[in-house]
Amino acid sequence: MTAAWFTALVCVGAMGYAIQRGGTCMVAAVEEVLNARRAHRLAAMLEASLWVAGGLSLAQLFHLAGSMPPGFAASAWSVVGGALLGLGAWVNQACVFGAIARLGSGDWAYIATPIGFYAGCLSAQALFARPAAMALAHASPVEGSAALLAPLFVAYACWRLWPALALLRQPGRLQVLAQKVWSPHAATIVIGATFVVTLLSAGPWAYTDVLANLARAQDRPGWLPLCLLATLYLGALLGGLTAGRWRSTRPASAKLLRCLGGGVLMAWGSLLIPGSNDGLILIGIPTLRPYAWLAFVSMFLVIALAMVIAGVRPRSRRRPAPAAP
Repeated sequence: MTAAWFTALVCVGAMGYAIQRGGTCMVAAVEEVLNARRAHRLAAMLEASLWVAGGLSLAQLFHLAGSMPPGFAASAWSVVGGALLGLGAWVNQACVFGAIARLGSGDWAYIATPIGFYAGCLSAQALFARPAAMALAHASPVEGSAALLAPLFVAYACWRLWPALALLRQPGRLQVLAQKVWSPHAATIVIGATFVVTLLSAGPWAYTDVLANLARAQDRPGWLPLCLLATLYLGALLGGLTAGRWRSTRPASAKLLRCLGGGVLMAWGSLLIPGSNDGLILIGIPTLRPYAWLAFVSMFLVIALAMVIAGVRPRSRRRPAPAAP
């Protein structure tokens, strides 16, 4: 195992651990906007994108970056794909990353989500007449402006990290620092930071890409992507155990079907965009690709519309009613 592979495995394990505290789940972010009238999760997602953009700028400046993830032309398929991705996340009650977090917490119904995603990848070509998405030939604005963006990002990162460094200088504050690092907002930023290191170490990677490649007989993934997929789950499992979220739950048939159907819909949306919600937040949006922003907005609006029409919170997230006095 090379140092680059080992680094990628460690970072993906940390990413899995972090999604139990933070996350890039759009369903949870939209629910917070509608029910709590705040956008903390959404802001955390966008800041994670900012850290990815800054990390890529530094890598470009110091010639550490290999081939950057490609961008795609914005089209009506970006909007349709985002809508299907959002609908699938609503049906599933979690996006593709959120499903791994639920599975790592012992909610076994979510094993049906990646199975449904795989089935959706198998059926998408027969159902949709979308022509093959062609990668854009020109570099993203982030790559072209690395000399300007990298120093700005370093200044921003120092400003964000200064409170944590100040805590380290105080005796007995290590526990407080650990709590701050794994707060929901900070944990989401950890996802972005570990993703950048994984990208530079092992190339573009997302667990949904592994499932999509498995569905293509001519494009089988190698051992490293499969090991990264297993490590992501192990990290989520460890995160669930240490966060006190582990509750082994026997799956009901209705929930299994819902997760299966949600996985199928998310696969269709991901292939039409192309890119899943983690791919949008951690690749497309940081590199300022218009197709990713279109799909992101479409996904957000469809989830919000589904929640408004349903008129209720997702069942798994409802708080228990207060006891009668």
